[in-house]
Amino acid sequence: MKVMVGGTFDPLHDGHKRLLTRSFELAGPEGQVVIGLTTDTFASRKTHPIHPFTERKADLETFITGVIATHALQKKYATHWEIEPLGDRYGSALDTDFDAIVVSEETLPVAVEINKLRRERNLRKVDIHQITCVLAEDGRWISSTRIWRGEIDIHGHLIHSPLPE
Repeated sequence: MKVMVGGTFDPLHDGHKRLLTRSFELAGPEGQVVIGLTTDTFASRKTHPIHPFTERKADLETFITGVIATHALQKKYATHWEIEPLGDRYGSALDTDFDAIVVSEETLPVAVEINKLRRERNLRKVDIHQITCVLAEDGRWISSTRIWRGEIDIHGHLIHSPLPE
């Protein structure tokens, strides 16, 4: 199965890791995962700072070749994967032949829109697999914005500021 997933992945947190892990699980032993990584230009629309594309790509590669590859080896397979630049909301998902897209609750509307646009182009719909967002200790979603604000760490642990004197 060929699976697509996309994002900025900065910083790479437990929610992203769930999204990526699910993508590899769906692709399966003989499958392929295409990870769209937002370009610096596209990512610059964020309200918080973003690390350069090359750093974010290196972080993804480290996670995939470490955690995911180790998991795959235990199951005696290695899913093929690639990272491609994502210059807009859709990337190659409007033109590429693939089977499924993995999204979070937050990005589900983009996947629905991708299928609508694919239908308009006479391409088949793809299956949409939605993961649940990972919750932080306070019961709210782990997000890059919250991490950049200093509210939580990449695992969703609350960061306690020192009390003023």
